Amino acid sequence: MLVDMGYLSLDVIYVDGTKLESRANRYTFVWRKTVEKNKAKLEAKILMILKQVEECIAQDNQPDDEPPKPISSKELKDRIAAMNREELSKEDAKAVKILEEKHLPKLQEYENHLEVLGTRNSYSKSDPSATFMRMKDDHMRNGQLKPAYNVQIGTENQFFTHYDFFPNPTDFLTFIPFNNGFTERYQKLPKKEVTDSGYGSEENYEFMQINDIEPYVKYPLFHAEQKKNYKNHPFIAQNLYYNAEQDYFVCPMGQHMENAGNSKRKSESGYISNTTFYQAKNCQGCPLKCLCHNAKENRRIEVNHKLHEYRKKARLLLTSEEGLLHRSRRPIESEAVFGQTKANKHYYRFRHFGLDKIKMDFAIFAIAFNIGKMCNKTKNTSKKQKKSPLFTEKMFCRIFVIYLYASKSPVHKNIVTSDKIAA
Repeated sequence: MLVDMGYLSLDVIYVDGTKLESRANRYTFVWRKTVEKNKAKLEAKILMILKQVEECIAQDNQPDDEPPKPISSKELKDRIAAMNREELSKEDAKAVKILEEKHLPKLQEYENHLEVLGTRNSYSKSDPSATFMRMKDDHMRNGQLKPAYNVQIGTENQFFTHYDFFPNPTDFLTFIPFNNGFTERYQKLPKKEVTDSGYGSEENYEFMQINDIEPYVKYPLFHAEQKKNYKNHPFIAQNLYYNAEQDYFVCPMGQHMENAGNSKRKSESGYISNTTFYQAKNCQGCPLKCLCHNAKENRRIEVNHKLHEYRKKARLLLTSEEGLLHRSRRPIESEAVFGQTKANKHYYRFRHFGLDKIKMDFAIFAIAFNIGKMCNKTKNTSKKQKKSPLFTEKMFCRIFVIYLYASKSPVHKNIVTSDKIAA
């Protein structure tokens, strides 16, 4: 409807993220490192008991200084069942009973924790979908982590166009899944994306290049590169002269820094990036060494040529006339929507447990937000043209409630039966 009315084009999207606190208890936390540490200690105890009870198992033939191998609860259960079928001494039977009644349930508990964690480092017992993150509004004022969700939104003309929830606190890994969700919603990708430096990674730039998206996406050093002291600094690796044909850099003293090898790095999402190392042949006795580097050996730099090209393209777009326009609009797009959501609408903490209910609640909020924004814009347009508004907020509220009732939505009972809405 907003597209038909001319408020949205879905060709440009301003993406940003924020952390909204979960309803979960702030102190019912489970940490991956603690679970893995306690699980390893428990496995060592279990293997020691098994070694004492069983006569011919693999651990008997291994040196005592070898670290204990992991054991699963299923394997432990099978081995306990096998031992119970044998005639055991009184001490061995007591040890097997400890394994079955004490250690096995605890091992299953640790396995359940790791299964819920997945790739995360923490979760809340009250709300297993929530991850502990560092929040800006710290009620304890000591950097305490709180259970929260990383909410990513896309806006255009200060309307919600897309939203999604992620368990990781950083924004680098949310960009591609967020765009995939946008495609599922609209069967298309935006033509231009505008974000801050939290999304400027090689993986994200490559995704935009493959899908013909213009990347008005900053990277961590974008603002630093615009300053004179950075541009005129002769010893920064980015400012060194590079000979692409013969693949070498030239230091401020004119010495060639030859290719010294490559390395591959794998991100948390599995993306592999290639880095090339360049090293000078002899820095001993160089009068500029104290200004160039502090290493005892010859200077060595690492360069990601692919990322360098992506940043160069993004820099040209961001510093263009259209790029300056998008950069000036970004703070009043997604940032303004977040400000209205948290400060004006008081939507700074979720009221439900579980990812499904949170998505449903936020969807209703986004619909109501867009309706209110559309009505305000319609009123302002009508005042300028001295006409009566075509749509009013009350009219849309009534249409929305009737739609929920007619579609038998699972939320219509809570809304339609509300005394305030009915009134």
